[in-house]
Amino acid sequence: MDIVVKGRKTEVPERFRKHVAEKLNLEKIQKLDAKVISLDVEVSKEPNPRQADRCDRVEITLRSRGPVIRAEAAASDPYAALDMAAEKLGARLRKQHDKRFSRRGARRISAAEVPDHVPGAATLNGNGLPVHEEETDGVPTKKIGSLEVKGEGPLIVREKTHVASPMSLDQALYEMELVGHDFYLFVDVETKEPSVVYRRHAYDYGVIHLSTDPMVAEAQPPAAGGTLGG
Repeated sequence: MDIVVKGRKTEVPERFRKHVAEKLNLEKIQKLDAKVISLDVEVSKEPNPRQADRCDRVEITLRSRGPVIRAEAAASDPYAALDMAAEKLGARLRKQHDKRFSRRGARRISAAEVPDHVPGAATLNGNGLPVHEEETDGVPTKKIGSLEVKGEGPLIVREKTHVASPMSLDQALYEMELVGHDFYLFVDVETKEPSVVYRRHAYDYGVIHLSTDPMVAEAQPPAAGGTLGG
């Protein structure tokens, strides 16, 4: 297995690629997860000078026959960001490894118990900072919530498509903690409908289920062009 290093709207020097190979020890990773399929490292740069202390972002994505594990971090240079992301990846790999080997004979845990079994679960969010797209000089800037947007928008920070296998609520909570996000979109194994589990205050969690009502869909008139119905 090779490590794939790529830049998003930035060049990745050969020196950094060598550093990635040294920092991410494949032999050590495969001891924790022998079914690793791929390991991708994406480097991006924030051009806003006010974001200088976290202008370089590194995202590591590990895919295996089990759940995807992702870790990301931002710092003032890509080497520091890589070090932080690698530490998070190692911690999540060890959690998955420990769970896999302690699963036999262990009971399922509830959502309320997740923080007790996953130390630091409520704070691991990949720094939780939005990824801004490349900005163009001379374009007006406006504030939308905590984000700065140039131009008229609409604001699309990043768009991704994932293949989803139906899973239980407990498994969705576990995988949310593995990727370090505050929410996780999944297909409920019982209803086969899309659902979202998310982190609320402190150690509380919430879940939103979507269901399709054919009667409502048929009764609703078509929306005008360029707008959303409902």
